Amino acid sequence: MSKERIADILLDIGAVTLSPQKPYRYASGILSPIYTDCRLLMSHVKEREEVIDAFEKVLREGVGLQNVDCLAAVASSGIPHAAWLAERIKKPMVYVRKEEKEHGKQNLIEGRLEKNARVVVIEDLVSQGGSSLNAVKAAKAAGAKPTHCVVIFTYQMPKSVEGFKAEGVELIPLTDITTLVKRATAKKIISKEQEGVVLEWTQDTAGWGKKKGFE
Repeated sequence: MSKERIADILLDIGAVTLSPQKPYRYASGILSPIYTDCRLLMSHVKEREEVIDAFEKVLREGVGLQNVDCLAAVASSGIPHAAWLAERIKKPMVYVRKEEKEHGKQNLIEGRLEKNARVVVIEDLVSQGGSSLNAVKAAKAAGAKPTHCVVIFTYQMPKSVEGFKAEGVELIPLTDITTLVKRATAKKIISKEQEGVVLEWTQDTAGWGKKKGFE
């Protein structure tokens, strides 16, 4: 499964939309020419199966199933993909909360994660990498050994690249923003000029809106 095919899926089902001429405003206040909601894959059976096929290929050929003891989903959007994948490859799964529960056992990790287990983190989107890296750190704190993070889509932001490198975890995306904007241009969703505008955002998310005259 190519990066181009995964990018096409995300564009075709509306999981990724591009609006460089009228950017979205995130909850953080940042203006962005791109909006991603990979949760839409849950409602598209054929497309989600293709995505799980791509995940499986990465684990079999890129990581090696013999090197995987457990999958760790990033809550909540990584959970369905990790669950389908864990069933497909017959491996245990856990999921990592954003913060500990305030009741019961106050678990940060739900499920049983064995000491020294080699863990692959599963996520739908990596922007700056915060949620995924929190899952990596939680797995390490629990005595496990996270080795890879496989993600459907990444914005390729420098901060995320540096973060995974610092943790010694390899980030493997099924597709990325560079591939996706090229496919969007080929599909005439955006122009060649707008392709560059979108990519500029990944290098300066905080200042992009002002630089482009939107605020």
